[in-house]
Amino acid sequence: MTRFLLVSFGIFLLVGVVYLDPRQSVQQPAQRSDVQPTYAGGKLIRPANYREWVFLSSGLGMSYSAGGTELFTNVFVPQWAYREFVASGKWPQKSMFVLEERDSESKGSINKTGHFQSDLKGLAVEVKDDARFAEHWAYFSFGGNGQTADAMTGPKDTCWRCHENNAAVEHTFVQFYPTLKPVAEKFGTYRHQVEQTAPSR
Repeated sequence: MTRFLLVSFGIFLLVGVVYLDPRQSVQQPAQRSDVQPTYAGGKLIRPANYREWVFLSSGLGMSYSAGGTELFTNVFVPQWAYREFVASGKWPQKSMFVLEERDSESKGSINKTGHFQSDLKGLAVEVKDDARFAEHWAYFSFGGNGQTADAMTGPKDTCWRCHENNAAVEHTFVQFYPTLKPVAEKFGTYRHQVEQTAPSR
């Protein structure tokens, strides 16, 4: 009888811990309102904690013109925007994309071949916001440790024009995001013609 009571009590405690404290063991995903573009006047405030967002893809030495430095480029998007894209094949309003540039190195520690990422060299942000930008999408470049940046938008801007002409889904290069390409194809939002043409600037 005593053994039965001890076992029952142990099960009760285990169930009680799981019931009373579920949020301490499971991190809740960020909500839409938690990760949206914020501005100081006309300047975008540098997104904080973007490395906690969804990682879309990475490139090494990618350039849309000849030459250039061999850098790693990492792309991140907020979790809520990623989930909405997976459900519809479209990017919702207030979506943000952070493009992080990092140095590429091959000599370090135990590494003998290949490349690894090192120092941060640049940070750019793409924003979809119809209410704020007449051309729907805007681009921001944060130099060094800059905390705010002005918008670059419209057909006269090189970034805007390149994305307008060459991006597979709206203004985003989903052709380089292997996990999202099949999603866009399923919903019919993918522009296959951009794969057959050289990037136009």
